[in-house]
Amino acid sequence: MALVLLPGLNNLIEDISEEKKLPAQVVEAALREALLKGYERYRRTLYLGISEDPFEEEYFSNFDVGLDLDEEGYRVLASKIIVEEIESEDHQIALSEVRQVAEDAQIGDTVVLDVTPEKEDFGRMAAATTKQVLAQKLRDQQRRMIQEEFADLEDPVLTARVIRFERQSVIMAVSSGLGRPEVEAELPRRDQLPNDNYRANATFKVYLKEVSEVPRRGPQLFVSRSNAGLVVYLFENEVPEIQEGSVRIVAVAREANPPSRSVGPRTKVAVDSIEREVDPVGACIGARGSRIQQVVNELRGEKIDVIRWSPDPIQYICNSLSPARVELVRLVDPEGQHAHVLVPPDQLSLAIGREGQNVRLAARLTGWKIDIKNSQEYDQASEDSEVAELITQREEEEALQREAEERLAAEQAARAEEDARLRELYPLPEDDEEFGQEPSQDDEGEVNELLPTDKEITSENSQDKIPDDSVEEDGAR
Repeated sequence: MALVLLPGLNNLIEDISEEKKLPAQVVEAALREALLKGYERYRRTLYLGISEDPFEEEYFSNFDVGLDLDEEGYRVLASKIIVEEIESEDHQIALSEVRQVAEDAQIGDTVVLDVTPEKEDFGRMAAATTKQVLAQKLRDQQRRMIQEEFADLEDPVLTARVIRFERQSVIMAVSSGLGRPEVEAELPRRDQLPNDNYRANATFKVYLKEVSEVPRRGPQLFVSRSNAGLVVYLFENEVPEIQEGSVRIVAVAREANPPSRSVGPRTKVAVDSIEREVDPVGACIGARGSRIQQVVNELRGEKIDVIRWSPDPIQYICNSLSPARVELVRLVDPEGQHAHVLVPPDQLSLAIGREGQNVRLAARLTGWKIDIKNSQEYDQASEDSEVAELITQREEEEALQREAEERLAAEQAARAEEDARLRELYPLPEDDEEFGQEPSQDDEGEVNELLPTDKEITSENSQDKIPDDSVEEDGAR
């Protein structure tokens, strides 16, 4: 068959490559695969209404498509094995037929034949299949390149530009680095900040939250403005002491989307200094608040409390409730990390915060359960009694959990013992001592019968060419 011409093939590949931001070689591979699927569809349509589809799933595995970019066309090629008698015309060719053009051909050699159908015979269904497969393969390649480009990104914070809106999500354009093309990323509603104004072409710093591996429509990157990692990144860029390592961020607790509109976004950051002479809180705030103000501006006015971390849980809890003044911290249940914090009456609302936001963030930051108590109304005896009941209840629950784990372990051990007993009675093939051993010299002859001989290997890899236009050797492809 002659070459099927595709006028403008080179321009088509260049246009797709530029539009989809894909290398030309990737577009060519996708086009070859799509044309092959179209050929399969063409072959299957020949049996429509006549008989059942005779082709199995891997039937066309020996077929391929060759693109000729110089002449702008393609050919469908089939690799066939030379045999004495043909059982499958799509996979085999008779030795007598091949020897008409190549006298030194041997049984077992592989030849490549041109089986391209006429352009008029290809049919609408095959053409439609080719277009669908090409579009799908290009989408898959885009997803794969996006995943490879962003999966191992060292800096998870990107600069994003708003391009459009879909339902409650914002679709943004992001780039992994200088000179790299922009790709789309989705900012879901739950990851947006209430004070952000997402207008077209507005730019924001976003945290790369997920690189999706599930084939789906739309962006494969998911970014966030509410992730605590964004706060860490902003402080690292504004505070030289953090970059140098003399100051470190120990913990971050953030509530970027409070449950009520009357409560604004707020973040608590615990910092510590490696060097004694460095004030970690002052370093993060900066002269007249210049450093922290840059972070606040990027987060559109979000309130940020920078507190000093302490290895002493009592001091750490006191610091975490800033700006409230604390009189006393009682670690009523150190094992269960439960503390009572006593504050003056005028500091009670400040310590709790609007709708409990301040104490909630302090609990997340420290990892302790914090109960704010009025110091003037605190009855230590009654409070200790209630705590004792809670401790007893917790210990009972832990005991039940341990019993359940021990019972499960005992059941697994009994099951393993029963399996071992049954294996002794009914051994499996791999339990045989001879199973998996290297073959002995006596077995070499038996093994060699299963392996191809040197002559067969040489014959399979033969590079003899058949001078017919419709028949080519495997090595010539």
